[in-house]
Amino acid sequence: MLLIAGLGNPGPNYAKNRHNIGFMAVDEIARRWGFSAARSRFQSHASEGAIDTPQGPIRTLILKPQTFYNEAGRAVGEAVKFFKLDPPTDVVVFYDEIDLAPGRFRMKAGGGAAGNNGVRSITSQIGPHFRRARLGTGHPGDKALVHGHVLSDFHKADMRWVEPLLQACADAAPLLALGEDEKYQAEVMRLAPAEKLDPRKLARGE
Repeated sequence: MLLIAGLGNPGPNYAKNRHNIGFMAVDEIARRWGFSAARSRFQSHASEGAIDTPQGPIRTLILKPQTFYNEAGRAVGEAVKFFKLDPPTDVVVFYDEIDLAPGRFRMKAGGGAAGNNGVRSITSQIGPHFRRARLGTGHPGDKALVHGHVLSDFHKADMRWVEPLLQACADAAPLLALGEDEKYQAEVMRLAPAEKLDPRKLARGE
């Protein structure tokens, strides 16, 4: 069993926020691979299905925690305990990353929370050794502006990179399911290229 969790806040008011790109990514994976309709489970909207790979289908559970972003660990921890999962291999978390330029994508295994309260919450429940799928949303250029930035909606113009990135995350999912994180990252960036820029300098127009 592979657990793929997306981070975001529940409800229509947050649906288009930058902070909710994790929800958007797992929704696209569920759609692309024909997962079941979501139902309430593990304090989340949960969808079940399988991702087809050259080695056969990988049974997968997708979670969208409904606990609010900063308490996502409660939901993820519940599912990990129920299925007796091994976080370093069996748990992937998709979330927004302000320290990556818009459209950039990076996989990471373990590490600290880097100020992300959702990641900190998950770490408190299952430890730090889970796989992280980081979706670049850009930085506002000033630390004081971060809260408003992540809780504001994507602009219409952002959809030119958001939609290809989400589709690439879904189309390349067989590599993710097989645990080939470096290859998955490379394939996502091949399918949805984005220029490697300093997000703070970009925000300041430098």
